[in-house]
Amino acid sequence: MSYVLSCCSTADLSKEHFEALHIPYLCFHYALDGVEYPDDLGQSMPFDEFYARMAKGADTRTAQVNISDYVEFFSSFAEQGLDVVHVTLSSGISGTINGAQNAALIVQERYPDRHIYVVDSLGASSGYGLLMDTAAAKRDEGLSAAELAAWLEENRLKLHHWFFSTDLSFFVKGGRISKTAAVFGGLLEICPLMNMDNLGRLIPRYKIRTKKKVIRSCVEQMEKHARGGHDYDGKCFISMSACLDDARAVADLVEEKFPKLNGRVLINNIGTTIGAHTGPGTVALFFWGDERVD
Repeated sequence: MSYVLSCCSTADLSKEHFEALHIPYLCFHYALDGVEYPDDLGQSMPFDEFYARMAKGADTRTAQVNISDYVEFFSSFAEQGLDVVHVTLSSGISGTINGAQNAALIVQERYPDRHIYVVDSLGASSGYGLLMDTAAAKRDEGLSAAELAAWLEENRLKLHHWFFSTDLSFFVKGGRISKTAAVFGGLLEICPLMNMDNLGRLIPRYKIRTKKKVIRSCVEQMEKHARGGHDYDGKCFISMSACLDDARAVADLVEEKFPKLNGRVLINNIGTTIGAHTGPGTVALFFWGDERVD
C-alpha cells in the first residue's frame, strides 16, 4: 500500500487483532497509584489486575499521546514514502486530535510530498475499534488514502455506542453522574443506559431499574437502530470491564435477535485509558446503523 492506516490504543481491540489488520497504533498512558504505565492493550498489566486494583480504591490518572510522539510516529512512515490516515479517539472526550493535527502539519512541512490525514472517530473503545476494523477492509478493497479519509468522515456517525454500568462510583468521580443520583440509583438498582451522541460525547439516556432490564434495553436499541433491523449482517463488537458474564448475556441476546450477523459477537476488554474513567462493571455494545443525530 502507498499509505498506512493507524489509530490509538483506545480503540480497544487486542494486540493480535490490530496486527492481523496491519494497523499500527500509538499508546495512551495512565498512572495507577502514581506509577505510570502505557495503555498497551493489557501487555504491561493484565486487565483483571487493573480492575481489581481500581475496585480496591487505587487512584487512576490518564494521559493522552503527546505531540512529540505523534511527530515521531508519522515521521517513521513519511521517511518510507508513505502517507498516513490516522484516526483519533473522539474529540468529545479527549483533546488528543489537537496533538495529532499539529504533528501532521509539522511532518508535512518536513516531507512536503507526503499527506497525513487526521480523522476524528467521534467514537471510543471497541466502537472506535469497529470503525478501524471496517476501515481496514475498505483499505484492502483499494481505496486511496484520500478516499478512505473521506469514507471515515462520511460514515463515522453510523457507528452506534450503547453502554451501561452496574457500578456508578467511577462515573461520579469523573463528574458524569452526581453523587446524589448515584446513591439514589443504587438504592433502586438503577443502571443508566448511555450512548455516544453526534459530537462524540457520552450521554446518559435512560434510567432503567435492574441489570436484567438494562441488558434487554441495550439490545433493544440495536433492534431500533441497526442497519437492516433484524436482518443486520454487519459485525457487532462488545467491550467490557471485568464483567464477562454481563457482556456474554448481551452477546447471547444479540446473537439470538440478529441471526445474520457477520460472525459471532466479538467481546473485548475496555482498555486502561477508558477503563480508568468507567471502572469495573461496564458493558458497551457497538454496531452499524442509522446516523447518530443528537
